[in-house]
Amino acid sequence: MSETTRDFYIAPSILSADFARLGEEVDDVLASGADIVHFDVMDNHFVPNLTIGPMVCEALRKHGVTAPIDAHLMVKPVDRLIGDFIDAGASYITFHPEASDHIDRSLQLIRDGGCKSGLVFNPATPLSFLDYVMDKVDMVLLMSVNPGFGGQAFLPGTLDKLREARRRIDASGRDIRLEIDGGVKVENIAEIARAGADTFVAGSAIFKARNEVDPHHYDSVLRELREQLAGMSSRP
Repeated sequence: MSETTRDFYIAPSILSADFARLGEEVDDVLASGADIVHFDVMDNHFVPNLTIGPMVCEALRKHGVTAPIDAHLMVKPVDRLIGDFIDAGASYITFHPEASDHIDRSLQLIRDGGCKSGLVFNPATPLSFLDYVMDKVDMVLLMSVNPGFGGQAFLPGTLDKLREARRRIDASGRDIRLEIDGGVKVENIAEIARAGADTFVAGSAIFKARNEVDPHHYDSVLRELREQLAGMSSRP
């Protein structure tokens, strides 16, 4: 599938949001044109940071957020939290293969709960984990930084991995999103899209545009990201 026929989704990571006013921050970024709310769940065990859990997801739903919520679980073991995030209202639930003893079962738990499922690949994690579960995956998420903290620089080697993931998805003939997370910004989003991504997690690149005086302060950066995607040349 060519990039001209794919729908590009932008998924702001609330890891970079102002947690003292999280509901308002999410409202603002969605009103500015974001597509998906990206939810970074870290347990200070699988990754060296501690962030948010299912209660925050549930709170955003009760606040009135209706956009898809993409819960990226950086936790081990993962199965218990899968159920909690299903109950909390997540739309996508993605996890790392290293965090599950039975990847197929964990993916099926997500599907059985009515959510879309996905696998996440760290920079050094091989895509071969997909070999036997492509029929249970709705999202493939490639980390272009080592997970744990926001604000890191994009790892260029991820571009080749993106191309390989796109080849696998296209060959499967299945409707699978290809998401990228880490160091995505206006300057590199077009190159990342040409490599095959269609869903872009951006945290600091979006939320650093915060301006408390202007209620539409995220409009410009979302517009710039979309302009880069619209203006890119054909993939090599």
